[in-house]
Amino acid sequence: MATSGTYVTEVPLKGNAEKHYRRWWNENHVFPDAIGHHIQGVTIHDDGKPEVFKERREIDDEKKAVTFRGLEGHVMEQLKVYDVVFEFIPQSEDGCVCKITMIWEKRNDDFPEPSNYMKFVKSMAADMDHHVIKA
Repeated sequence: MATSGTYVTEVPLKGNAEKHYRRWWNENHVFPDAIGHHIQGVTIHDDGKPEVFKERREIDDEKKAVTFRGLEGHVMEQLKVYDVVFEFIPQSEDGCVCKITMIWEKRNDDFPEPSNYMKFVKSMAADMDHHVIKA
């Protein structure tokens, strides 16, 4: 059995949790304008190298969480499981925390752990903050 794991991190954000949550589950069409240095249509850029990623989204209104389940693309060539959960937790009227949980399982142990993808999704959440506040 190949290696699997879970990464968890938190990103402090300005703006309320509901506004961030809505942006991630319902207004993803703005991603190319908001964080175009990361996402251009369905093309994801990590370290300047274009990658393609196709996902299925699952929504949890009670927890204000959006789960991206990897289906196809570059990351899925190395991983059997790639799920990323963005949970927006209220902290105050004008601030929240985005708790990011990445669950992964490598196809085989020849591939590296996907820590670079965790850095990527963390920077996406942080960079989206400015756009949400502006909106």
